Amino acid sequence: MNLESLHELAELAGVAPHWQDWRGERRVVSPENLCRILGALGLPCGNAPALSTALAQLRGEQARARLPPLVTAASDSGFEGPAAELTPGRRLRLVLERGERLDLTPEDIGGGRARLRPVTQPGYHRLELADREILLAVAPGRAPGVADLATRSRIWGLAVQLYGLRRPGDGGIGDFSSLEAFVRQAAAAGADAVAVSPVHAQFSADLHRYGPYAPSSRLFYNVMHGDPAALLGAELMAGLAQKCGIAEGLAELEAAPLIDWPRAQRLRLQLLRAAWNLLRQRDAGSPDPLMDEWRRYRSTGGPALEAHARFETLHAAQFAQGRWHWRDWPAELRDPAGTAVAEFAARHQDEVSFHVFLQWLAERGLAGAQRSAREAGMSIGLIGDLAVGSDGGGSQAWMRQQDLLPGLTIGAPPDAISALGQGWGLAAFSPRALQARGYQAFLEMLRAALRHVGGLRIDHVLGLQRLWLIPDGGTAADGAYLSYPLADLMRLIILESWRSQALIVGEDLGTVPEGLRERMRQAGLLGMRVLWFERDHGYFVEPARWTPAAMATTSTHDLPTTRGWWLGRDIDAREAAGQGSRADAARERETREADRGMLWGAFEHAGIAAAARPAAEDAAAALEPALRFVARTPCELAMIPLEDIAGLAEQPNLPGTVDEHPNWRRRLPEPAEHLLRQPEAMRRLAILRDERGPA
Repeated sequence: MNLESLHELAELAGVAPHWQDWRGERRVVSPENLCRILGALGLPCGNAPALSTALAQLRGEQARARLPPLVTAASDSGFEGPAAELTPGRRLRLVLERGERLDLTPEDIGGGRARLRPVTQPGYHRLELADREILLAVAPGRAPGVADLATRSRIWGLAVQLYGLRRPGDGGIGDFSSLEAFVRQAAAAGADAVAVSPVHAQFSADLHRYGPYAPSSRLFYNVMHGDPAALLGAELMAGLAQKCGIAEGLAELEAAPLIDWPRAQRLRLQLLRAAWNLLRQRDAGSPDPLMDEWRRYRSTGGPALEAHARFETLHAAQFAQGRWHWRDWPAELRDPAGTAVAEFAARHQDEVSFHVFLQWLAERGLAGAQRSAREAGMSIGLIGDLAVGSDGGGSQAWMRQQDLLPGLTIGAPPDAISALGQGWGLAAFSPRALQARGYQAFLEMLRAALRHVGGLRIDHVLGLQRLWLIPDGGTAADGAYLSYPLADLMRLIILESWRSQALIVGEDLGTVPEGLRERMRQAGLLGMRVLWFERDHGYFVEPARWTPAAMATTSTHDLPTTRGWWLGRDIDAREAAGQGSRADAARERETREADRGMLWGAFEHAGIAAAARPAAEDAAAALEPALRFVARTPCELAMIPLEDIAGLAEQPNLPGTVDEHPNWRRRLPEPAEHLLRQPEAMRRLAILRDERGPA
């Protein structure tokens, strides 16, 4: 195989054949791994004839320079394209989204290119070419920011792990009713926003799957957060639980400090099924208003909702026979639009309807929580969390096979934090398919994520520019960077956030590509600034020097809480999980002791801490200065984890572990509305109001 030709093919396809590691050393991707990644992109090149064919194909695509079905532009700049389609001097008709018609005359700019004058009206407009019609997606200059959405330029909010919320009768899992009660309390305390962990759909047939960042689909919702008592009342549901013989089990789960996901999900599904059966029985006697609402929901949900409900039903049947991944199913069931799937759905129509009901209940609950947040006075309300990918064996991958890359998983290369790198087991969009299919799958996902929130955190926003993709069965070091159409994706995010009037936060932590943060700032996307990482030559950066166009926070779900950091609980947890040797942990503890001194020195320099540095075991004394330090920054949004308001020591997730640590299982010690009324919590909330002002 000609290595020079292989590298040319890779570069034309956006795959980097070499990369620079965290030490600054140049690394080369092996030909075998390049071929596997290119094959997933629809460019098989495993032998010389295939390589020659793929290279000719890509060269031809570039030479033809045909416009894709959707092109993006900014409202303050013109749109450029190939002169072969945007014929200079010939009038083109543009039909605006709201119906007006414009005539545009392309201008020849040389080099086989032509330009259209700016279209100032944002939206999805139809551009009529000689032989076809394409969509012109025109984005405003920037996404809405805090200044556009709130009455103050610096606001604050609380971040909560939804599953960890408590309320009487929750059956051991935080749900949307818990969230609705919490947002009212947070609003009363002065918060303008509540950020929640991802609410994406999981696998209801596999009770051991519950990681919020590894969903089955980012188009639908985690049905375990639906509360049937919101429909039928707490008293009636308590009676149904007794009738089903699960009341005692639900009470035990509710009282536990950790979520027992398999048991809690099994009992929750029993209760949800009992609620569904009761609703159907009531509707059989005379039309029930709730069932009328459900029918309207189903009719407007379209093919995607039906496909997801069919997948859930199919997955349960196939998983029971030992076939978890849809690629292991019989061939006829791998086609969502095939006859076999339609016939299966017809034979199991009651079960398919049940899964539609579960989605309706969940979406109804999320919408209610956002409505309550806004009614309580929050300027933003809920900030959702969009995971970087979905499981390749899940509903979204089954439904959108043409849009996702088979045989590859998203991850991260080896670095200073993880010497082996990371593989996240998530499927990624194909950039070639996105462009060829008018970004339909991306827009579908983005609109679903924005539907019932006032803001959205985009996990691993670096993926808008490039993703580290690993061939199945390989190690993280076997991966390569794949480029994505950043300009198009950014404009679509700006346009959709403008239509939804939603704040966008990009999680820009890790190895950030050069220039991305500046692109985010220009686009109006907030970055993330975390206390532990804001350093200059090892010293903690004073609040005044933090970036204004960002969300400031003490910590994240993958990092220690403030109390846990001061105590070194994260070091203890990594040692207990076998992440490094005892000597490694000892060195980390020495470094942490020095870091405590530097952090306290930063507090003193900022005029926040006057007393002497507290001892390592006196974490409570360090918590409130840390909150004030972060709240004092010029960042537009300060988002404080609820664990820090409660003064908790344990973090929600320890990266790199599965069963070694209780990831995504910790519950708050008491109902959140009570927690916010505790003297310590009230004092910490007062700090946020003092530094940022009341809502």
